Amino acid sequence: MQKELVLDSFLRLKQYVEKEEYKGWDPYDGLNSKVYQQIPFSNWKYPRWFWIQLFKRNPFNLRDLLRVPKDYNTKGIGLFLHGYCQLYKLSLNGIHEFGNPEELKEKIDFLGNLLIELRSPGYSGFCWGYNFDWQNRVFFQPKGTPTVVATSFVANALHEAYLVTKEEKYLNGILSSCKFICEDLNRTEYGNGKFIFSYSPLDKSQVYNASLLGARLLAQGYVYTKNEEWLDLSQRAVKTIMKLQDNKGGWVYGAANNQQWIDSFHTGFNLECISDYMNYTGDKSFEKELQKGTNYYLHNFFLTDGTPKYYHNHIYPIDIHSPAQFIITLIKLNKLEENIDLAEKVLNYTIHNMQDKEGYFYYQLKKGISSKIPYMRWAQAWMFYTFANFILIKTK
Repeated sequence: MQKELVLDSFLRLKQYVEKEEYKGWDPYDGLNSKVYQQIPFSNWKYPRWFWIQLFKRNPFNLRDLLRVPKDYNTKGIGLFLHGYCQLYKLSLNGIHEFGNPEELKEKIDFLGNLLIELRSPGYSGFCWGYNFDWQNRVFFQPKGTPTVVATSFVANALHEAYLVTKEEKYLNGILSSCKFICEDLNRTEYGNGKFIFSYSPLDKSQVYNASLLGARLLAQGYVYTKNEEWLDLSQRAVKTIMKLQDNKGGWVYGAANNQQWIDSFHTGFNLECISDYMNYTGDKSFEKELQKGTNYYLHNFFLTDGTPKYYHNHIYPIDIHSPAQFIITLIKLNKLEENIDLAEKVLNYTIHNMQDKEGYFYYQLKKGISSKIPYMRWAQAWMFYTFANFILIKTK
């Protein structure tokens, strides 16, 4: 892969997101429609669920027509912040193609302060949710309801901001978020001290990657506090998910009957979190399972030409999350160089097939009509985060 291809692709993406000022649409933001909010039955469960699915599954963008505004998404902002921290490191090494240190520091300050401002109030610690109401078939989460996923990604970004700026407000944000994980999330017991963290304080779902993200955050906090309770909870949560790994090395998405699929990017989340947990705590007891999971990931989710599959047994839909998380997973597991040929093929496929001439990346490619809507969090933030980390690691 030519270096110029990656740099050109990233610079076009960077120009697009900065022009949009990091605001955009999301696959799940249908209930932000000002038209829907005027409908008499807008507060009913099934109409809300149907409306969200209408927007999420539709390859045609209805948002302008039905008045869904572009907005900040905290997880997306966290991914942008993380990416700018990597660009800042590059600028300190004399690479100024993406901005000089002063310019990039300004963006880090803006995004970091924005995240602190956008946190969800009323909980035991700093936490973050999404900028839209969300309804699934089981439960409803109002706008701003904090989730372990959004909180973990934002806290991880604040950690990067702390490492490059040494500003205590970012470290305090991470440590405060650990209190949210411990005190506000529900836990489903699995016996012998094992448990799974819930997705949010409002549910008791058992989503495997979400619980691991909470465990990773506690391990991150342990590095700075040596809080033994956080270490214990983190270890027990990781141990639970390791016991749920199948014989081939994979994990289904969650415990519910309708969560029994195995997909690419959530598998990548699992591997990343386990690796980070081990690095933060020094606990190497899961090395065998991590290697087994890594082998499964590498051999089941990517074709030899670089096509990123969604499921372990199906290619479509080709989702932008899959190639984005692949690069991050390889970097986190220190496996990039030994898999560089496949990584470059995946990036090459993604740039040529999923990037628009305006610089943004598409949501999903399908056998039929593909969805080329420029979602800010789901596509742009993820590819920005991925490119920044990939370019940083390749310049070392």
